[in-house]
Amino acid sequence: MLRRVQPTRIQRPDGAFAIVASRYNARYVDALLRAAQSELKRAGAGKAQIIRVPGAYEIPVAAAQLARAASSPAARQASGGSRLSAIICLGVILRGETVHAAHIGEAVSQALMKIQLEHGIPVIHEVLLLENEAQARVRCLDPQHNRGTEAAQTALEMARVMEKLCG
Repeated sequence: MLRRVQPTRIQRPDGAFAIVASRYNARYVDALLRAAQSELKRAGAGKAQIIRVPGAYEIPVAAAQLARAASSPAARQASGGSRLSAIICLGVILRGETVHAAHIGEAVSQALMKIQLEHGIPVIHEVLLLENEAQARVRCLDPQHNRGTEAAQTALEMARVMEKLCG
């Protein structure tokens, strides 16, 4: 059953956030992006760095570069010491008549998991593999179920968790 998005209680997070969003299926991804930005703003986070890539398959390489840069001492010094608290990844993959979408979805999932484990930065996976446009409309365009909002809430919560774990 599809869960409604609940309001977050996390306020004024430390650190910075980045969002990697695909341009493919732009109607849906743009709605996820707007919802994620709105939720971060509502929580008092600074403006997130936005990186747009052609499609879902290209999301991991941009996320990996962000994570590498964030973990380098030179990058932290150049950014004034603010650390990257989380990377939010947004995309929509619609199944077609072949297994291509499933291959893309699996590759993206595996890559995003690897990035967060290697770099110790939460990578929020909201690259949706959906059966049809009806599912996309509910999960991306409906404010009560928008997974962009949920992705931002997860990023905020994981930022706090990592702050407690790492100090």
